[in-house]
Amino acid sequence: MVVTGVSASPSALTSWHDDWRGLRVAVLGLGVTGFSVADTLAELGASVLVIAGAHDDDRERILEVLGVPVVVRTPLDVVPDELAAFEPELVVASPGFAPHHPLMRWAADRELPIWGDIELAWRLRDKTGRVAEWLCVTGTNGKTTTTQLTAHMLHTAGMRAVPCGNIGTPILDAIRDPQGYDVLVVELSSYQLHSITSVAPTSSVVLNLADDHLDWHGSAEAYRLAKGRVYEHTRIACVYNLADDATRRLVEDAEVQEGCRAIGFGLGTPGPSDLGVVDGVLIDRAFLEERRTSALELATVEELRAVGLGAGHLVQNTLAAAALARSIGVAPEHIHDALATFAVDRHRNELVGERDGVAWVDDSKATNAHAANASLHAYPSVVWVVGGLLKGVDLSPLVAKHATRLRAAVVIGADRAAVGAAFAQHAPDVPVHLIDVTDTDDVMPRVIACAEAIAQPGDTVLLAPAAASMDQFISYSDRGQRFAAAVRSAWEAESHDRDSAPEITRIDDANRNAGHDPDGPNDAADH
Repeated sequence: MVVTGVSASPSALTSWHDDWRGLRVAVLGLGVTGFSVADTLAELGASVLVIAGAHDDDRERILEVLGVPVVVRTPLDVVPDELAAFEPELVVASPGFAPHHPLMRWAADRELPIWGDIELAWRLRDKTGRVAEWLCVTGTNGKTTTTQLTAHMLHTAGMRAVPCGNIGTPILDAIRDPQGYDVLVVELSSYQLHSITSVAPTSSVVLNLADDHLDWHGSAEAYRLAKGRVYEHTRIACVYNLADDATRRLVEDAEVQEGCRAIGFGLGTPGPSDLGVVDGVLIDRAFLEERRTSALELATVEELRAVGLGAGHLVQNTLAAAALARSIGVAPEHIHDALATFAVDRHRNELVGERDGVAWVDDSKATNAHAANASLHAYPSVVWVVGGLLKGVDLSPLVAKHATRLRAAVVIGADRAAVGAAFAQHAPDVPVHLIDVTDTDDVMPRVIACAEAIAQPGDTVLLAPAAASMDQFISYSDRGQRFAAAVRSAWEAESHDRDSAPEITRIDDANRNAGHDPDGPNDAADH
């Protein structure tokens, strides 16, 4: 049925071929997501108003040509008069707009439907005659690697697939591609999942679950519920982590389509309906008829090591990706061939180099405690570069867990006082050095100088910050690039003038007992 006329509720609009003309839609944000939403709705003939907190000259010029007005307010902490006068019938918000944002509260108070780009894309997915299957990936960590692995497996099997959503191609650009796709592999953040209602994936996975983004969601339970939405309405397979009971409970709580199966993955011997590892071989016991008595070989752990996927958490990601690919018919031989040609993304346990028996590793993508935990597990003796924006998460359990493997900690970022306090209470014997600078260009050179003075042969200097990067860097990739560049610069220097060594503040015993940095956090901590 094609819905015509704007008198219909937005909830009734479920197809590209419905009549969206004249529907008044407020789009919040002018980044990659907001722009793709505004561009798509303009193509559909909707009446669009974009509200943004910062200018983007190029995107504003394009939207002006499309007849889409843009209102910019800095800071965007009150409802603009233009938005109230527009009287929107629908709000489509970019992921950065948390539920407690003033504009989101304004929309909720008026009982306006609030969607994200994922919900909109699901409703518009039938633009071409080639309606893609959706494989949806979420979790606290490992989303991007798993998404990319899955897409690579599908490509190797001859399918037209694209990684999209929270990475790569904006999902609305993917569904508007004139050729269409066989499969969309959709990485989903908890922000994006918060606002979906009608998405029904072919198969879906929650890789793992640990506290994160509590400042955005408001509580650990709200974050958990957002992640669990990925399983709702799933048709073929809900894939979960056998080592993470929280993911199993999310599957059990989900309302799925009849016939949907629960598929586990883990590093141990798999049971029927699981994927796992036996004697160093990745095994599928889920997607074959005789799964109670037989299994299919996918690859070996040694083969994964050859392409940088040998660490335990990356083996788990590989098994999850294989489960998704197998759920839509990708043959084991295609999975094996795909793994032989896969390259891990930058800033994910990336070896920068080795010198004098010390390895330097960039895992800047470890933006939360769960990811840093997996990274720390991979190395026996670590000089840990840690810190940034903690997003409301306490690092104390992580510090206590890994204290015995730490040579020292080099602490960066706005929340360094909180990190120092965690060490003072839970790892008082670990030397802690605070990099007390606010100039981004100075941070990593000082980190490297400090770490070089500490590290001994056999150590790994590990950038696994367990925190977001935006206090001092543009992104986690910017943070990782600066780390690697500083390492190379230090090595290339012919000599070091010890008289000009960087200032490094060490937490003395008194400050340890006080549990704080005497200089206090820099201004970024307030943002």
